[in-house]
Amino acid sequence: MTKIKNLKHVLNLSIRILNLFRISNLEFRISRGFTLIELMVSVAIFSFVVTSVSGIFATSIKLQRRSVAYQQLLDQTSYLAEYMSKAVRMAKKDISGACTGAAKLNYSFSGQCLKFLNYKDQCQQFCLDSARMKDQNGDYLTSGDLSILSFSVDLSGQTQDDNIQPKTAISLDVQGKENLRLKIQTAVSQRNLDVRR
Repeated sequence: MTKIKNLKHVLNLSIRILNLFRISNLEFRISRGFTLIELMVSVAIFSFVVTSVSGIFATSIKLQRRSVAYQQLLDQTSYLAEYMSKAVRMAKKDISGACTGAAKLNYSFSGQCLKFLNYKDQCQQFCLDSARMKDQNGDYLTSGDLSILSFSVDLSGQTQDDNIQPKTAISLDVQGKENLRLKIQTAVSQRNLDVRR
């Protein structure tokens, strides 16, 4: 009976050693490296992740660039409209006609130039020149990054013969970086009361 117990004990030990050998053999096989299929799957997953992240990053950079370009377009266009509106609002009647080209006119618009007599009795003008707006001194009011595609002025009440307060409607079509476009229009009434002289 003891021999049978010893034999069972030896048999159990042998099975345990074989099981340990199989496990250690399996661990040895795993620690040797990866199979070709495992490498291909991991490379495919890595490529997918990198491509996705790169696409998201490129899109965010493009959107940021477009956002900055649109902000620049808005900033410069609103500055130009405000600057011109303030000057036109403070205009005076040109009694002699030396500035506007005709006596007793408030404003004149010809050849893509808006001319008027400012509150300091100086001739002031805004002209479209090579897709940029410039003033009477030849200074550009917009940067080279913007192109003014159209500049139009609608005048009403600019003569002495009517009983209408002078009003100027200025329209601009501006194109900026990234081919962004902005159309803006502002209407300005002359500050000084238009009385007959």
